Amino acid sequence: MTDKFDKTPAGSPAGQVSVSKGATPAPENIKAIPVRHVGRWISGVVVIGLLIALGYAFSQGNIQWHAVGDKLFDSTVVAGAGRTLLISVLAMVLGVILGVVLAVMRLSKNPVTSWVAWLYIWFFRGTPVYVQLLLWFNLALIFPVLNIPFIYKDEMTDVMTPFMCALLGLALNEAAYMAEICRAGIQSVDEGQTEASHALGMTQGKTMRRVVLPQALRVIIPPTGNEFINMLKTSSLVYAVTYNELLRSTSQIGSTSYAVMEMLFVASIWYIVMTSVFSVGQYYLERRFARGSLRSLPLTPLQRVKVNLAAFGNRPSGGVSA
Repeated sequence: MTDKFDKTPAGSPAGQVSVSKGATPAPENIKAIPVRHVGRWISGVVVIGLLIALGYAFSQGNIQWHAVGDKLFDSTVVAGAGRTLLISVLAMVLGVILGVVLAVMRLSKNPVTSWVAWLYIWFFRGTPVYVQLLLWFNLALIFPVLNIPFIYKDEMTDVMTPFMCALLGLALNEAAYMAEICRAGIQSVDEGQTEASHALGMTQGKTMRRVVLPQALRVIIPPTGNEFINMLKTSSLVYAVTYNELLRSTSQIGSTSYAVMEMLFVASIWYIVMTSVFSVGQYYLERRFARGSLRSLPLTPLQRVKVNLAAFGNRPSGGVSA
């Protein structure tokens, strides 16, 4: 017969066991020590210090800040901002339309149309916008008279007004970039979509309009929004063709009032406001066209604020429980 050994730990009272049979000892609490990011604190302090130094430098400069506020909504400035917006929208619309046509031509199996589209894109992407604007502005040096037989005839100087020079210079240049953006969007659509459309009896043009282009918009929209925001800033170059847009309007006021730097600040504020407004519109437009590719759309900034406020309001008064 085997003897039974006493399994009571030494030093414990007889009959008292520290851990009962089958029970699991409680785990010790883990004390998490967060990692100290010393570099982040140092870089943050350095950046804040530089911003303070920059702000102090501007505050000590010879700048009449009250002139910025006085001229911000001047009628001449507001009219210039309106013309900037007008020329940007019209140039972008023409650029998108012509860009789609060039993209389709570039992807065509016809070697002539494909080569012409490639040549157009090569030229307008290879020359600066400023040079193109000057070429249109001085076109009368090459063609003094615009003569379209039986249709139209007039002096080129009367045809190429500052508005027309600005519109053609910006729109034709933008079309070259939009052509490449549209070509990338069209090529992103699976070829099986085209094959299925042809199997249903749809023509090449109908397939492009109803099947390929609607799906390609999801890829085309984001860079197109960036191009329009860039167009708002590039429109300042039409100053060279004497079109009275925002920069020219503010510069004229600055030259007569000797508030040159102040009026440049006014122009910068207007450009920032316009680009910010259209950036918000671009966000919601991208979100709309992403509905077919995402299972759940990301929350908008306003929805995030509402969720955070609701979570803060539902928080227990005693604090967050462990």
